[in-house]
Amino acid sequence: MALTVIRLMLSLLIAIHGWARLLADGVEPFGAWLTSTGIPLGPMVATLVTGIEILGTPVLAWGRAVLPLCGLYMVIYLFGIVLVHAPAGWFVVGLGRNGMEYSVLLIACLACVAYPYLPERSQRSGADGATP
Repeated sequence: MALTVIRLMLSLLIAIHGWARLLADGVEPFGAWLTSTGIPLGPMVATLVTGIEILGTPVLAWGRAVLPLCGLYMVIYLFGIVLVHAPAGWFVVGLGRNGMEYSVLLIACLACVAYPYLPERSQRSGADGATP
């Protein structure tokens, strides 16, 4: 039950992130900024990230495609840490501004939600790795 609550909250927070960018006409500036950091096809990447945040979250909330969606979101927020938040330090507010603590928490929660969906390895038997 606890992982379900975390999965639902993650879906809500990630959806809000994507919808806020879309509704504030922030996709184009985000794409331009990505291009300025040297990322090729910045506008396309910004559109893709925003689309994944908006369209993937209801699927994640529903409990479908949990492993690939959590993996995608972890990659997205890891890049956010590298490009934006780590240079600003650890704290989001208080002792710093725009740091990486919130993104690290999101990634940790996504990893916990994804963990039960990893393929089982302990039940495999035989040389061919087939499950019994």
